[in-house]
Amino acid sequence: MTLIDNKQIKDKVSSGGDIFRAGSLFLKTVFLLGLGMMIYSSLFAQNTPIPSFNVQVGQSTNPDQVASTLQIIVLLTVLTMAPAILIMTTCFTRIIIVLSFIRNALGTQQSPPNQVLLGFAMFLTFFIMAEPWTKVYDDALKPYFDKKITQDVAFDRATRPIKNWMVNFTREKDLALFLRIAKLKRPKNIKEVPIWVIIPAFIISELKTAFQMGFIIYIPFLIIDMVVASVLMSMGMMMLPPIMISLPFKIMLFVLVDGWYLITASLVESLT
Repeated sequence: MTLIDNKQIKDKVSSGGDIFRAGSLFLKTVFLLGLGMMIYSSLFAQNTPIPSFNVQVGQSTNPDQVASTLQIIVLLTVLTMAPAILIMTTCFTRIIIVLSFIRNALGTQQSPPNQVLLGFAMFLTFFIMAEPWTKVYDDALKPYFDKKITQDVAFDRATRPIKNWMVNFTREKDLALFLRIAKLKRPKNIKEVPIWVIIPAFIISELKTAFQMGFIIYIPFLIIDMVVASVLMSMGMMMLPPIMISLPFKIMLFVLVDGWYLITASLVESLT
């Protein structure tokens, strides 16, 4: 018995030594690779010129140069607001709220995760907004880049398709609210309504529509929760959370009716 124990101990010690030697060899290899990459990068940086970008504040005698600088500053400012513009002037708001309602109704906590929902909502927004964005590019951006129209004309042409698209999903009640708040006269047609009035009216209209769709989605899952809770109460199992029993049934129901297909089809059809 002693000989066997000693032999097992020797085997363990030898295997531990092998693991230690393998680990040290691995660390040496990683260190040499890192050192080689550092040397290579330093040599590569010395032989290859790297472009630089400098911003200077000085005097200018050319008015066009000042105007170009101001345009660049305005463009950079607009780019910082690009996420807000993408969210508030497109169908992204409705889509992401409906998807959030679905996840809450299922009770799956963080499944699908936020990154998946945001990515799906973003690409679905690109799909739905392809037609008005194509008109913006053909009518405004392309002629402006070709220097065929001025910046003011390009801005007017770019906002026109977006404005017309938003008006189709804006309630008259919401639009009248912001016209009254802005103290503007009653417009003869939609062309006379400025876009800074249409955008907030469009936002609250989208919020109302999204909550209506979310309420309808919630009803069947709420019924399942109520049935499961009633069954557990009748069986005297008061300490068992109903969500543990209802969650598999809700997921099974959502999969059997092909819920993602129905939700996507409903969203796309409501926005086209």
